Amino acid sequence: MDVKAKYQPVADFLSRRGAQIQHFHEEGGLAVLEATVHDDAEKERVWDQIKKIDASYADLKHAIKVDPACPAACESYTVIAGDTLGKIAKHFYGNAGDYMKIFNANTDKLKNPDLIEVGQVLKVPF
Repeated sequence: MDVKAKYQPVADFLSRRGAQIQHFHEEGGLAVLEATVHDDAEKERVWDQIKKIDASYADLKHAIKVDPACPAACESYTVIAGDTLGKIAKHFYGNAGDYMKIFNANTDKLKNPDLIEVGQVLKVPF
């Protein structure tokens, strides 16, 4: 397996969560990954992903920077039949009462937290 392919899941994780990837390539037998995330908590999540792949990460040249101007981490979720914001919040946060986090992240699409539609793609912030 080439070293870039080895760390592709980390790049995918960063992309899914809205991080900015400046570099991701192979150079001299090392994977080179440079990215910017919103906060220290998200940086720790990235490190957890790297260590899942290889605890020593000796074949990775890395620079994960924090910049609050970078968008906060979020995932997308596609609404299915029977969903409510409370049900989605329970799934992601463990607490249905946190549904307003999802609503507030999607005011460009939602005007009422009680009105969501099947097929809508919602941002779920962390």
